[in-house]
Parts: sequence; structure tokens; C-alpha cells
Amino acid sequence: MFEQTFKNIDDKLWKDAGCSSELDYVEQTSWILFLKYLDDFEKDKQDAAELSGKTYTPIITGKFRWDQWAAPRVNGSPSTATDAGAQSPLRAKLDFHKAMTGDDLIDFVNNELFPYLKKFRTTADHADTIEYKIGEIFSELKNRIQSGYNLREVINLVDELRFRSSKEKHELSVLYEEKIKNMGNAGRNGGEYYTPRPLEKVIVKVVAPQIGETVYDGAGGSMGFLVEAYEFMKAKPALSTKEADVLQKKTFYGKEKKSLAYIIGIMNMILHGIEAPNILHTNTLAENLSDIQEKDRYNVALANPPFGGKERAEVQQNFPIKTGETAFLFLQHFIKILKAGGRAGVVIKNTFLSNTDNASVSLRKQLLETCNLHTVLDLPGGTFTGAGVKTVVLFFEKGSPTKKIWFYQLNLERNLGKTNPLNENDLADFIKLQKSKADSENSWTVNMADVDPASFDLSVKNPHKQADSTLRAPQTILDEMKLLDEESAKILKSIKGML
Repeated sequence: MFEQTFKNIDDKLWKDAGCSSELDYVEQTSWILFLKYLDDFEKDKQDAAELSGKTYTPIITGKFRWDQWAAPRVNGSPSTATDAGAQSPLRAKLDFHKAMTGDDLIDFVNNELFPYLKKFRTTADHADTIEYKIGEIFSELKNRIQSGYNLREVINLVDELRFRSSKEKHELSVLYEEKIKNMGNAGRNGGEYYTPRPLEKVIVKVVAPQIGETVYDGAGGSMGFLVEAYEFMKAKPALSTKEADVLQKKTFYGKEKKSLAYIIGIMNMILHGIEAPNILHTNTLAENLSDIQEKDRYNVALANPPFGGKERAEVQQNFPIKTGETAFLFLQHFIKILKAGGRAGVVIKNTFLSNTDNASVSLRKQLLETCNLHTVLDLPGGTFTGAGVKTVVLFFEKGSPTKKIWFYQLNLERNLGKTNPLNENDLADFIKLQKSKADSENSWTVNMADVDPASFDLSVKNPHKQADSTLRAPQTILDEMKLLDEESAKILKSIKGML
């Protein structure tokens, strides 16, 4: 049912003049989903308070509550009567006399609802509260749906969704992940927000964060790494109530610069069970590395920072190694923000391993001298849908220099793309061999003693793969070009003699 509802929502948004892409569909679906989630969240809190004889003070009040403006019922609030054999309570019918639509609905949402919700950012007690998150989200977003009739239909569809049970939340989280994936495949900037989930799962397995450790992604996007880390950590057998509370409140931390990614990331974490995500809407690279203190550091860093960007000179001043490449600045940030003994799994362009510019050489030197870069996973082209660049994953531990590096080159018998995405089975051999760092057809070890101390070149050169005999030496190609030039000159000369 939920899957069809999501499709119907997209159909309604497709018809609206204010929504022109998959990015718009996700953004607009997200804020409406968030308010519906918040309504169900408050109902759960109220029920729990009543069972324990306490009073619950709602976050959203008066005419701004979901059941007042979005889904008013004929008999007031939703019915609590239960149909015989039904899985959930019966709901009273929508009161179409009270439910706003058309221009009235657009005016209310744009001029009353959003300003009311924005105020929570200034009235919330702390930045890590759900009240603050509400204020942040609605300070950065705006309603793009231009037709109040389309908006009414979308609201009615979202009202059918339930966030009350674990099963319902799980199904919704899967569907939301699919929307993020589609957004990543849609081109434009969508790919920035989506890292293939099989790759994230594998990176988390290798880094293996433990309960009691803090996990950080300063380039969060849709917060997929934090979601996968949460799923990995909560799977611990016999998870105690205290441990569950630690996972909820004191484990996962993220930062995201862009407004759309910020709300998508928060919504993604909420749907996966983290009620008030510790996500800040900020530019991570605007933070001066020299200002990072021990209290700011984390045990684990997991990230796929954006690459190819060109950062301004004033941003570069926050880093000891000056470079316009966004990913290189992020890598410096992650090294600095890890605690001693902290572990990381970071995706980066494979050219980082061999670039000869001063910044690349200096950054490789810093990484190898201050961290143990124990594993490099070399990924095939097409791993990131819509991005032609080749990437590697750097696995390192802060605090001791690198002595040897285990390389694994992922060689697949098919080309990766939208119709043939990366899957977990593709990485099963890597996971198996990484534990022992054994040699194989696709893996080998490089000793630091064999690395050039001037360039720190870490190019991926699989010693088990023979050089392609079909590739000609550069001099052979030049000699052939010379012969072709000479033949062309003779032909031209003979033509001129005939004229």
C-alpha cells in the first residue's frame, strides 16, 4: 500500500507547476512526511504519558496540529475504535468542510504554518532537540507546490501513511531510500546525496563502530553512512535499554551544508528510528582546523565527501594544506577530528593516490605519517551512478604511521550503471579477505619501504595482472605517426605533380 501511495504522490507533484524534477518531489514529499511523522510521534508520546499517569505537553499546538489543518475529522480527532480483526484503529472520515484547499490552503501553509514552525529554531532549549530540528527544517525550505488543490491531494495521500509501528517505519524507510536513490540517478546535483547502500554497508562492516563510540560524517548528504552505522550497531544481541538510549542520543553526529540534503538526511534518520538526529546545518569546511579541540573529536568517521568542487581562497585558509579540491579539504578535516586511535572509511577520487601537485603529495604524506592507512579498496567506474570518475575507499586509523597497505581491486565481469548497480555480493570477497589481508588475484600488500619518499605515490598497480599486450609503447605510436605523416606527404606531392 505504501509503495502505491508514494507513486500517487509523485503523480500529483508531477502535475504541479512548482515541481519540475525528482529533487523537487523528494523535497516537497519530505516536509509533508515530516509533519505527518511528527503528528504520529506526538500521539505515541501522549499515549505513553497517559499510561504512566503523566501529562504530555505537545510540541505543535492549536490550529497548526496535523489533525486541525491537514486532516480534520468529521467527529473531531481520529477515532480510537478498532474494527474487528483490524491491525490498526479505525479513523473518522476527513471533514471536507473544514479541510482547507485551493488558495486558502496555500495561503495558510506559506503565510502561517511555515513562519510558526520556523520560530522553533529560536525558542528551542538546545540544538539537539526535535524542536530545534523543526525550526531548522522550516527555516531552510519553502513550499514549492503552487496549486492548493494538488497540495490537498498530496496531504490526503500522506495522511494514509502510518508511523506508529516498527514494521510501518521500516517499510517507509525502504521506500524513502528508493526515492533518494532515484534522485541520485536523476542527474543534476542529486548524485551528491546518494552513495550506493551496499558500499556503505561494507565500509561500516570494515570500520565496525561499537556501542559507546561516536560516529561522525561531516559531509552527510542523505546521512546514509550514519543510518547504516545505526543498523549495524543496534543489531547487537541483547541490546539493553541504556545502550539503545546511547544510540539514540549520544552516538551519531553529522553536518550538511545544503538545505535539501539537510532535510532529506534528517528525515532518513528519523524513518530509520533515530528520533532527534544530531545533524547540524552548516558548512563543515568553514571551521578552522586549528579550532578543533579534544572535546570536538569522534571515534569513527564515515564519509563520501563531494569531489571536484573548487573552494574559495577564504575557505582554504582554514587548512594547513591549501587546495581548491573539496574532497582534499574534507580529508584533512577527518584526520584532524578523529580521536587518537579513531578509525575512518572515506571515499575519494582515485587520482588522490598519484597526483603530483604539491597539495596531493603533502596530504598523502600527512595521511601516511599520522595514520595507519591499512586498506585501500579500488572501485570500478560506474560505482557511482551518473558519475564517471573512479574512486577508492581509504580505511585508516589515527595515531601511528603506515607500515604496509593492503590493496583490493574490485574487478567485475559486468559494467556498473543504473540497470546494473553495485550489490553486496560484489564485495563479499573483499570482506572475506580484508580480515586477514591475504593476497589473491585481486589483492596485494605494499610495504612503505617500497613507496617513493619524495612523491608518496600510491598508484593502484595490481602485480597479479599482466600488462595488456595489446597496448603499444609510446615510442612505437610516435614512430607509426611519423611514418603516416611521411606517407601523407608523398601522396600530397604526387597529387600536386598530377595537377
